[in-house]
Amino acid sequence: MKRSEINKIIQSMEKLAQKNGFSLPPFCHWTPEEWKTKGHEYDEIRDNMLGWDVTDYGQGDWEKIGFALITLRNGNQNNPKYKKVYAEKLLMLKEGQHSPMHFHWNKSEDIINRGGGNLIIHLYNATQEEELDTSDVLVNSDGRSYYVPAGTGIVLRPGESVTLWPRQYHDFDVMPESGDVLIGEVSMCNDDNLDNRFYENVGRFPEIEEDEPPYRLLCFEYPAAD
Repeated sequence: MKRSEINKIIQSMEKLAQKNGFSLPPFCHWTPEEWKTKGHEYDEIRDNMLGWDVTDYGQGDWEKIGFALITLRNGNQNNPKYKKVYAEKLLMLKEGQHSPMHFHWNKSEDIINRGGGNLIIHLYNATQEEELDTSDVLVNSDGRSYYVPAGTGIVLRPGESVTLWPRQYHDFDVMPESGDVLIGEVSMCNDDNLDNRFYENVGRFPEIEEDEPPYRLLCFEYPAAD
């Protein structure tokens, strides 16, 4: 991805969050120059990959296949220094955009429509061979439990949520003509390096072409503390 594209995407998500009354924590507003002044007191941000994250899943067409998100808080199952057992994210999915089918081996998560358009999540159970199962899928949504046929698209309108369990395949789309969606995620600790199983062979973090200076640093770009 070009840095200029990433910069515009982050600015667009900032506007969507503001439009829906979601205030971001201070570290989301730091410039690259400000990051150079941040010492070890901010190692939790560095070590747990808090902050901005933009991906096109290695497909080269973010407007069609991609996501923009912020990890707001996160523990770390691989580092006993960090005691949190939960994480929270804020995500943006544009109308016409798709986020590919995947599951998590360990993480349970609630996906919440925080505002904007209507979110569609297609659900499958995973077989032991990690294929898409044809069995009915348990849906836990805002206090209601029920089953749907494999591949059903659950629609989440603003304020609605669904719980996704380990080894439960899911993807994300936006209902046509409903508008961009601001999505919340409340979950167990998040590990994007080890706990994602994509059904198709896609990448997770982008290679970046530096065609202009960064507006914000991404969560894997922070300078080390002195």
